[in-house]
Amino acid sequence: MTKPADQHTDPNLSVLHALRCGGYAALSRLAAATGLSESNVESELIDLAVDGLATRLTGGLKAWGMTEAGRAADAERITAELERAGARPAVVAAFDRFLVLNPELLDLCTAWQLRTVDGEAVVNDHRDPAYDARVLDRFADLHQRALPVLADLEAALPRFGRYRARLAFALDRARAGELGHVADLTASYHTIWAELHEDLLATLGIPR
Repeated sequence: MTKPADQHTDPNLSVLHALRCGGYAALSRLAAATGLSESNVESELIDLAVDGLATRLTGGLKAWGMTEAGRAADAERITAELERAGARPAVVAAFDRFLVLNPELLDLCTAWQLRTVDGEAVVNDHRDPAYDARVLDRFADLHQRALPVLADLEAALPRFGRYRARLAFALDRARAGELGHVADLTASYHTIWAELHEDLLATLGIPR
């Protein structure tokens, strides 16, 4: 059995919940999501597969996903974790603040992918570094306003701390010129934000 990523997190649940929030994923993505090494993630996945909670894609895609039984088990275990920690009020409050920021994040992703030229929306080809820099500055501003929400989530349930680190890394990479880290990669700011949104819904038992 591997050690947890933090003192409150069962690594088996961490990996299962990462599948719940991110969908089918390779070892590298699950390692980033959980803070575990790839070898430890694989060990937990094998255990989950033996229990009928996870499955590995066959063929060329080296990705894992959860089964319906895994989804049910995750819902039960994540609710138990939330109630055991007495964290529901804090997570609900943080989620309400997250929902205020979420439309702005979606607008920023649209601004990153599309530009208005002569009154028409066109695909942003990223040939105008000044425009991209302005949008990235707005991402940075949003990130600063999201940090208190992320801090409150981490204080309520330490596993949420992974999002703060991953979002900061994605933003740093994007501002360093790796533009795929804005919205195009599984390690992009937008993808990680979407995982956080899904995590909050799953943690609180709120259906889509």
